[in-house]
Amino acid sequence: MGVFYDYYRAADRAAAIVQPEHSRDVADASLGVPEFDVVVTKWIDPVVVLGQLVAFAGQVDYAVGLVGIVELYPPPEGAPRSDEEWDALPEDSPYREGPGIMELSAQTRDMLAGVDDARLPMLAEQWAAIEEFSHFTDDDDGYMLSLTKDLVGLARRARENDQLLYCWCCL
Repeated sequence: MGVFYDYYRAADRAAAIVQPEHSRDVADASLGVPEFDVVVTKWIDPVVVLGQLVAFAGQVDYAVGLVGIVELYPPPEGAPRSDEEWDALPEDSPYREGPGIMELSAQTRDMLAGVDDARLPMLAEQWAAIEEFSHFTDDDDGYMLSLTKDLVGLARRARENDQLLYCWCCL
């Protein structure tokens, strides 16, 4: 199965969390789900896997807090604070399995947006070599380059429109 991650841009936090239970990839006006500029991924979590792409893009050392995530949904102020509260959550609580929405820092956006096009193939090659991708076969179809270009392009459009990047994830 795996975890799905939708990376997208939005005007602000309120726009980013509209209809949080719905994928950012599927607009549905009847449900109030707007159309987002989105890159759909699987297994590309924002902290470790995307974080390493950001480190390569910015030519800095990777660190767990590099991406600068702010949890938006489910609201952190409602999160269980004890084992008893956790056990009392209903099975369908978003605190258990999601979905979740995170805001990525402006620094993350700018590091990705600032990558020169000529560096994209090398960047994709570096990223493809990380340990988290070691169980995948060779990238003969150019998927990693395509994904790298998509994420960099999304970051550029976010920066051009004075927006931030967000990540919607669901198990």
